[in-house]
Amino acid sequence: MAPEQEEPPQYTRYRARRHLLRRGEAAPLIPGRRRAAGGIAGRRALELHTWAAWRRLLLRRVLPGLLAFVLGWLLLSLVLFLISSHFERTSPPSNLARVLDPAGYPVTAANNILVLGSDRRQKNSKEPHANISGPSRSDSIMLIRTGGGHAARLSIPRDTVVEIPGHGRRKINAAYAFGGPALSVSVIKRYLGIPINHVVEVNFEDFPQLVDAMGGVDYTGPCIVSRISGGFRNGGYTLRLRSGTHHLDGKQALALARTRENLCRPSETDLQREEHQQALFTDMKSRLLSFSSFVRLPLIAWNAPPAIISDMSGPALLGLFSALAIAPTPRTKILKPSGSVTLPDGEVGLQVSEGERRAAAARFMSG
Repeated sequence: MAPEQEEPPQYTRYRARRHLLRRGEAAPLIPGRRRAAGGIAGRRALELHTWAAWRRLLLRRVLPGLLAFVLGWLLLSLVLFLISSHFERTSPPSNLARVLDPAGYPVTAANNILVLGSDRRQKNSKEPHANISGPSRSDSIMLIRTGGGHAARLSIPRDTVVEIPGHGRRKINAAYAFGGPALSVSVIKRYLGIPINHVVEVNFEDFPQLVDAMGGVDYTGPCIVSRISGGFRNGGYTLRLRSGTHHLDGKQALALARTRENLCRPSETDLQREEHQQALFTDMKSRLLSFSSFVRLPLIAWNAPPAIISDMSGPALLGLFSALAIAPTPRTKILKPSGSVTLPDGEVGLQVSEGERRAAAARFMSG
């Protein structure tokens, strides 16, 4: 009787896959190494294989996809900014170009930017004698030096007394009322002896929308109570902040920037007001570099151009914002008065010594 033939042993065949292992699947053997079921070597082999699969997935799919999304998000924001700059931005008076000094692109070359804000009231203001059209004074005056590695800021108190051609000795904010941004540029250039390359005027009608697009700003400081344009009763805005840190929306931020008389601290002067404005500007810059602003970037890009009136085109404005973003935040500098002086019309202004002017201008230009 012929001996029975033994059946060949059964083997389970495994195929290596490119994708990650599903739950319950057996891990393929790694060439050159045996599996020790239940042993340390087997578990180690499985861990190495799983990590290698995750790393391949990360390098081949996740990172390229993430990079493509970031670049696409930035490109979308860039396009929206340029479109908004072309259609939504308000141009300044045509005579401004004649008094500005030439300069290179804001990212690579130093530029001196004059930032102005007027005290013109909102169109629906019910405040008695409110100025809703025609000449208005510059509510805030700030010089910014940026580009080419430079970073400096200098605030000029609005009550600083200067010589205005054709009008004699007046407060510096009156230059805007007499001749708009062009006369303001001419007066400040002569007063400080520095070039001014561009002007950015804050459009108070659209500034709150920009702040809201950024998700608001933070203010830390003493208490503030102010009635802008006559307060709520007169169609304006009433701001009330306790001492400490507050998160402000667009209307609150605008009210803080325009606060002249702090009813909570009547002893505050125009110098404290300039400090509030620079603190607001600093927080807007730091918030712009945050992750939350990256998520909101297309919305910010669309709302930024309408909030300003400038001689700069869309690409130049983009260069300005880029230079401000990458430059370090400079210390707050304010043109310090040496005393007060009474003007012929009875108003009391601030007198700044010639030495202080020269020193402030030199610090600003070297910043």
